Order: sequence, then structure tokens, then C-alpha cells
Amino acid sequence: MASAEPGTPLDDVTLVSRAREGDVRAYEQLVLRYQGPMFRLAQKMLANRGDAEDVVQEVFLNAWRKLAQLTEDAAFVGWLYRTTTNRCLNVIRARRPQADVDLDLAESPRTDTRPEHAAQVSGQLAALNAALGELTPEQRACWLLREVHGRSYDEIGEIVGTSGTAVRGRIARARAQLAEVMKPWR
Repeated sequence: MASAEPGTPLDDVTLVSRAREGDVRAYEQLVLRYQGPMFRLAQKMLANRGDAEDVVQEVFLNAWRKLAQLTEDAAFVGWLYRTTTNRCLNVIRARRPQADVDLDLAESPRTDTRPEHAAQVSGQLAALNAALGELTPEQRACWLLREVHGRSYDEIGEIVGTSGTAVRGRIARARAQLAEVMKPWR
């Protein structure tokens, strides 16, 4: 195995391979690299920072314990998305009725330049939060994985355990429902 130049970050496959062999520092690098995206996904799905933190901590602890079961090092990121999504869906199902999804304003475009623009964006986000809360948990997961995390239909299908065609249908229904609710903001 060729070694990387000092200071050059290692790729995921190398880190996963080393972590599987018991290298805790390699696993720490994977956690640092992916805890942000997994937390954002969990927080948007669950609309609760504490629940999202718990889910992400659980996901990374389980991933460490079950790393030996991962048959392909390159599949690690997809595995994390699938595990995080499934854990969030379980939390959502366990806590009926559904809570609103909280889209963090910090990730939206700058709104501090004009107060009227800030108010409009805030209203749009509130409407989108309410609309996302009306989607089924499965539609919400598919929509967030596609629109926020940029995953492909096939990746989403693997993450949520269904076909790419079913994912397209869920996203199409979610988009139609969201478009209807968001009509006043166009």
C-alpha cells in the first residue's frame, strides 16, 4: 500500500480499511468528516437538535461496532446515510404525531441585508417547515436526501430500502405536495 504525502488527507476507502483493522485514529477521521452531514440530515428529519445528536452518536457507535460487517470499504458513506435515515424514521414513527421539520436559517442565503427580504425568507422557511411536516416520513427522507444532500435516486433507494422507481414516485409526490403549499411564495 502506498503511503500518502505527509499532510495529505487520506481517502475514505483507506480510512475505512484502517479502521476495520482497529485503527481508532482512522475512524476518528471518518467521524470528523461525516458527522456534520449526518447531523444535518438527522436534524432536518427530526426537527429536534437533541434527538439528532442522539441519533448521530448512536449511528457512529454502531458503525464502529459493526465495521467488520461492511463488505466493501467504498460503501461506508452510503451505509452511514442508510443507518442515519432508518434510525430517524424509527424515531419519527415512535413519536406520533409528527413534529415540524426545522430548516436551519444559518444554511439559508444571507438575509441580513434587507429586513423585508429577511421577513419574506423567514416566512418561506416557516411554510416549507410546515409543508415538510405534512409529508410522510418516507417522502420526507427521500426529498431531503435528494434535494438537500444531493444523493442519486439509486443511492436513496439503497438507503431507504426500496427501488429507484419507488424513490422517484415518493419524491414526485413530495414535490407536488410542497409545490402546492408553496404556491403563495412564487
